[in-house]
Amino acid sequence: MEIWLNQSSADDFILLGIFSHSPADSVLFSVVMVVFTVALCGNVLLIFLICIDPRLHTPMYFFLSQLSLMDLMLVCNTVPKMAVNFLSGRKSISFVGCGLQIGFFVSLVGSEGLLLGLMAYDRYVAISHPLHYPILMSQRVCFQIIGGSWAFGIIDGLIQMVVVMTFPYYSSREVNHFFCEMLSLLRLACADTSLFENLIFACCVFMLFFPFSIIVASYSCILRAVLPTRSAQAGKKALATCSSHLTAVSLFYGAAMFIYLRPGHYQAPSHDKVVSIFYTVLTPMLNPLIYSLRNREVMGALRKVLDHFRIGSQH
Repeated sequence: MEIWLNQSSADDFILLGIFSHSPADSVLFSVVMVVFTVALCGNVLLIFLICIDPRLHTPMYFFLSQLSLMDLMLVCNTVPKMAVNFLSGRKSISFVGCGLQIGFFVSLVGSEGLLLGLMAYDRYVAISHPLHYPILMSQRVCFQIIGGSWAFGIIDGLIQMVVVMTFPYYSSREVNHFFCEMLSLLRLACADTSLFENLIFACCVFMLFFPFSIIVASYSCILRAVLPTRSAQAGKKALATCSSHLTAVSLFYGAAMFIYLRPGHYQAPSHDKVVSIFYTVLTPMLNPLIYSLRNREVMGALRKVLDHFRIGSQH
């Protein structure tokens, strides 16, 4: 860490970004900032509603509040710096700032991926074992799930951040991305990074397919439990509770697999930057909308808060 702090401004990296200053790109930048603002407000509002409404003090909403916190931190890790660079014309990021951005990004993506997998297990227990749900998903188990998700991501992020930032880099430090993305940074290293890149690929496979296997197993068990029931309404209700989670899983894992599990000769920086915008900005915006607009309890809590403020303003 002392070596990092002794880095001079000559060791700064240059983020080439995703937007130029053409009229079309200025419009796209404005759209991204609107999406960022909606993601910020949506996730803060969802966390607020879950905290203040006793009806939302259940394991599912506790996990959802942590998912919103991760999305909030993820979008704040990349977009503000991108916006400052675009508006000021300065594209540099310090050596330490770049390392921290990598660490936070890898930690949050890893934690969110595992949490999404374990949320599928929560849905399986709620639907297949409703009578045992309070025991199987006790407060202790919930804290273990959340703690394990955060610890898994943070440890992975710290290891990758330290290794990446110890490589020597060429004097031309132009990162072809809008944030310090690890694979883009490794292309600038003046050392053999093939072993580390292979380890990163293996790590990504594990981080994506381990939670994904939990999701597949959980929903297979849910379908096996729901399909034999004669009540169509009960089956429809059970599947409806899973639809929001499945939508969030599809958005997150689809983008992550596209970037990190493609063969190297198919990777193009321009494509990676566009997809990165999708899962670092668009997905954090969509998650609170998916879980609120399709959820009676959350919409009920929102109406309750709005009614409280409306009554308060009349007095």
